[in-house]
Amino acid sequence: MLNYNTTIKQDKTYLDLEMKEIKPIMKLIIRGRTKEFITAIEKNLNMLLPTKANTSTSSETLTAFWLSPDEWMLISNKTISEDTNTYKVEDDLINNISKTNLGAITDVSDQFVMINIKGSKVFDLLSAGSPFNFNEFRSRKGSVTQTILSHIDVIIHLTEINDVNLLVRRSFSEHLYSWLNDSASRL
Repeated sequence: MLNYNTTIKQDKTYLDLEMKEIKPIMKLIIRGRTKEFITAIEKNLNMLLPTKANTSTSSETLTAFWLSPDEWMLISNKTISEDTNTYKVEDDLINNISKTNLGAITDVSDQFVMINIKGSKVFDLLSAGSPFNFNEFRSRKGSVTQTILSHIDVIIHLTEINDVNLLVRRSFSEHLYSWLNDSASRL
């Protein structure tokens, strides 16, 4: 059984800015290169993987982030039960991808914390700690970037205008959330 102990103490709301941890969310890393791999993934997920850098694709239940030419992160769009660490999607992909040597599937659900940040000051907050230029990013729904935020590696996904999901390694999540709260209080 997974232990989803919260590293983030509480949800925070500031003027025009709201932050909260979204949990538990299934997170898988998918790796592969061949045409057979892509075909098998798309058949199993019933969705196309993004093929352009810094993009994502979504279905009703899943979202895939392009991380590199042969790597994607797949997340569930809704929270899942905390009582289990078995995911039908993962089992299907392992049986049809990993066991057939087409690619690799790795469950990173416990490795990453997902923080949702929304409000009119989202990009003011992110720009305060990141060298990434958010000018084009902020207007393209579904954009994804891997960048540094307060000296911490993060993945940022624009779900809606002024609404992002930020994925950070669990070991850095408490520090990052503390920085986010401190920085948000000064905007």
